[in-house]
Amino acid sequence: MIILKTSEEIEKMARACRIVAETLEDLRSFVRSGVSTKEIERRAEEKINAKGGIPAFKGYRGYPASICTSVNNQVIHGIPSQLRLKEGDIISIDLGVYLDGFYGDAAVTLPVGEISLLAQKLIKVTEDALYIGIDKATSRNRVSDISSAIQSYVESNGFSVVRAFVGHGIGMSLHEEPQIPNFGVSGQGPRLKEGMTLAIEPMVNTGGHEVGILDDGWTAVTLDGGISAHFEHTIVITDGDARILTKLN
Repeated sequence: MIILKTSEEIEKMARACRIVAETLEDLRSFVRSGVSTKEIERRAEEKINAKGGIPAFKGYRGYPASICTSVNNQVIHGIPSQLRLKEGDIISIDLGVYLDGFYGDAAVTLPVGEISLLAQKLIKVTEDALYIGIDKATSRNRVSDISSAIQSYVESNGFSVVRAFVGHGIGMSLHEEPQIPNFGVSGQGPRLKEGMTLAIEPMVNTGGHEVGILDDGWTAVTLDGGISAHFEHTIVITDGDARILTKLN
């Protein structure tokens, strides 16, 4: 069942989402060569707790950490560890916050120092694809209009969208209906309605879309070894353009 949110509920969500956005913004300057992904997690958890939030991922379905840190060919759900970033890496950071009964969720992919031209293009295309999808998130459209727009843009740039993982509704639960794939034919799926709150999150690979799961049971990696990027925003459908709740400006 798709749950439409009241204006009061949306404002509660917005407060959780602001903590997400502020924490990710802080991590932008913290990510650098020599920093471990565990240190990034500790920094994020400190920021979230200081603002009164609760890290949403910690313990969720048994996940062992507060955030996800996915490096290079890791697509999603990378577990923070003693792995130290090095010049030329890219890292996707996905984090959620729970506050006053509601969730916020967002992700960014960041460069570590100077990165290759391919990695630069991958990051730009993935972030652009997110906003192209958000542009389709209006009450005139259906879920698959978001999906189709993302897939078309990504593939026109020579990359592939991950199919094993998708975006989702969000609100009083971290994952609600509907699912929001990053691929598909436009004009299908549930119609978007004012008050729907969605987490749109393209995951894009330089090679094929196929992924596998490491022995830790969580970390998804590209099967062909290509690098991967991930961007995400929590949004709300309005009577006009979507409102991005996890964006500071």
